[in-house]
Amino acid sequence: MAKNLLIVESPAKAKTINKYLGKDFQVLASYGHVRDLKPKEGAVDTEHNFAMKYEVIERNEKHVDAIAKAAKVADDIYLATDLDREGEAISWHISEILKERGLAEGKNLHRVVFSEITPRAIKAAVATPRKLSHDLVDAQQARRALDYLVGFNLSPVLWRKVQRGLSAGRVQSPALRMIVEREEEIEAFVAREYWTVEAQLKHADGDFGARLTKLNGKKFEQFDLTNEVDAMAARAALKEAARGHLTVSEVGSKERKRRPAPPFTTSTLQQEAARKLGFGTTRTMKIAQGLYEGVGLGSEGNVGLITYMRTDSTALSEEAVGELRQLITRDYGNKALPDQPQVYRTKSKNAQEAHEAIRPTSAMRTPREVAAFLTDDQRKLYELIWKRTVACQMIHATMNTVSADFDVKHVKGGDAAFRATGTTVIDPGFLAVYEEGRDQKSAEDDDEGRRLPKLQKGEQIPLQDILAEQHFTEPPPRYSEASLVKALEEYGIGRPSTYASIIQVLQNREYVLLDNRRFRPTDVGRAVSKFLTQHFTQYVDYDFTARLEDELDAVSRGEEAWVPLMRRFWEPFKQQVEEKTESVDRSEATGARELGTDPKSGKPVSVRLGRYGPYAQIGDKDTDEKLQFASLRPGQSMHTITLDESLELFKLPRKLGQTETGDEVSVGIGRFGPFVKQGSTYASLKAEDDPYTIELPRALQIVQEKLELIANRIIQDFGNGVQVLNGRFGPYITDGEKNARIPKDQEPKELTETQCLELLAAAPVKKGRFGKKTAGGKAAPAAKKAAAKKTVTKKAATKKTAAKKAPAKKTAAKKASAKKAATKKAGA
Repeated sequence: MAKNLLIVESPAKAKTINKYLGKDFQVLASYGHVRDLKPKEGAVDTEHNFAMKYEVIERNEKHVDAIAKAAKVADDIYLATDLDREGEAISWHISEILKERGLAEGKNLHRVVFSEITPRAIKAAVATPRKLSHDLVDAQQARRALDYLVGFNLSPVLWRKVQRGLSAGRVQSPALRMIVEREEEIEAFVAREYWTVEAQLKHADGDFGARLTKLNGKKFEQFDLTNEVDAMAARAALKEAARGHLTVSEVGSKERKRRPAPPFTTSTLQQEAARKLGFGTTRTMKIAQGLYEGVGLGSEGNVGLITYMRTDSTALSEEAVGELRQLITRDYGNKALPDQPQVYRTKSKNAQEAHEAIRPTSAMRTPREVAAFLTDDQRKLYELIWKRTVACQMIHATMNTVSADFDVKHVKGGDAAFRATGTTVIDPGFLAVYEEGRDQKSAEDDDEGRRLPKLQKGEQIPLQDILAEQHFTEPPPRYSEASLVKALEEYGIGRPSTYASIIQVLQNREYVLLDNRRFRPTDVGRAVSKFLTQHFTQYVDYDFTARLEDELDAVSRGEEAWVPLMRRFWEPFKQQVEEKTESVDRSEATGARELGTDPKSGKPVSVRLGRYGPYAQIGDKDTDEKLQFASLRPGQSMHTITLDESLELFKLPRKLGQTETGDEVSVGIGRFGPFVKQGSTYASLKAEDDPYTIELPRALQIVQEKLELIANRIIQDFGNGVQVLNGRFGPYITDGEKNARIPKDQEPKELTETQCLELLAAAPVKKGRFGKKTAGGKAAPAAKKAAAKKTVTKKAATKKTAAKKAPAKKTAAKKASAKKAATKKAGA
């Protein structure tokens, strides 16, 4: 057995590293975190210095056992998990587990870190180990404890006041607030009309346009022309004064330098991948993880292609810069290389996490050389990283901006002027390799690439026309993944390792939807945000969240102790939770709105948030015995719906008519969506069908399709519960509780009852949703009841009533046993 054990987080990384260290090392993976807080209240003991109660994560028990077994015979144990706080915490948890199992005594435990998976980096890390950083571990534990305390104490308040099943997160909640506040800005926005004026000029070297910059003797501003009458009057006056041409009054030329963007951090990589590749943050990080851990490159074997992808640093190692300069000289010539390397300063104070920017482990591995070994997504992301890194060490781009002014004299109301601008690239520099994307284009961006003809002062340029164009101001755009990550970083909310998870959690909880690559809050998300913003203002405040992140950073640097930080947070937070639990009214918390009065009944119409989502209500629960309810349609929001729109919802269920046999046909919306009903048969509407406009012929067609499906589903029915059915994956046999496959050489229509019973008896028993062994893959009702009863009995065992409940439990067990025996006998 190998005398050295090295532990990393992922099996892919283990595979890559294993070949670098040789037979003296055994490399195992922890498969991520190995322990977590017990998933119950009290796992963080607030009365005893926030002591934490951990347990091994169930899905990783076998990996922990494998590590323990290998550690038993190893002399040296190298903890080589990731180089951030989470990685440090995983190493600490592994060391604690080994101590608890008595496997650390007499062993040498080393902590090793590396930001790239290359033979040189791995061997250097193993040769220079360090001790575990308890400052980093304390910072991670404090973060985990804070998130736990917020979740376990604030979520139940949301259940009582807003909706069951909701949850609140310490970092996700401020992010949700950002999205909701932007939506409210958009709804409150009132568009303003304005007009722009442009002269269309003709020139032998190419036609071009010039924007109006001066009108009535003063600078022309955006809202100087706000209606068509004024715009057309200005246009007519300008055309009359110009008399068919504009005269060049001034020509200017200015040279400027444009510097390359710094190499990627986690945030900028996520932003740029979203802009240029259309990748979401989670997708980007998953692809980057694979590139970091290693990709098979033919005879080279597994090779880590990029450095660690969770970083807020823009620094590059001297070795990396030297290789980049060598590549630039080789491929782009000496003129593309600055005299001195470009240096980028890291903004983050937390130097322990800011090791190096995201870069290729070797710039000499060009995207073209490795493309054949990568998936399409890997190739795109690697190329993005490679180009950005190479460009950051290249010379600046030199741009030339030319502007020409055209004065117009004797205009009614005062002199006017137009200006034309164009920017050309004199020396592309780094732009030959890479150009950074932007979320929104500016006027300067429009000028880039536009070349003006050579103009002389005093030259008269023929005027083709003067155009006046109507515009309306636009509301601020909804956040995209790129702009949300940028905003989170600017506010100091979260850290590199958390951006993707913040966004993923908001989507998983259905607090936000991604609509045309932009985030739109759901009604539930808005209710949660409104409740937290009104009643827990401090804890969703951007500055408060950022300060807390800074304090956690201070803990990671050893500048602050984590327990006092926890106390400062916990005591006022607990007090506020207790107060709001008692004082807040539920209707206020859910954002219920009164829309007006129903003209038919004279009763109030409102919209509310219920267990299954937003709904409209006619009537008042305090005064009306019978209330009317209607679910909102997809795309409708309780925050923007009008009275007329809500009254339309109560037109369901609609009676469409009758069949030839007299069955009534109607359409409505139920818990599982729109449906048509014919007699006792229900059939779901298709996505393209609208319950408010569907007509009888189409409804009958949908029902007929459902009836045909039911008819075709039954191949044989033996009348005793045993059937041969057509299923999703082909024909099968069932008795209602157990399913059996049909042999390939058997024709389903020709099976006898005896054959079916034999196949059912031989079929394996599967586990259902509740972990009970069931026959058909789904937990049978009896199994569900038994599971529920077992849980209740187990909880009651510690109470005085346990003795009274024991006989009932035995009786239930006897009944279950008898039923099982009867089933087995029938199968035989």
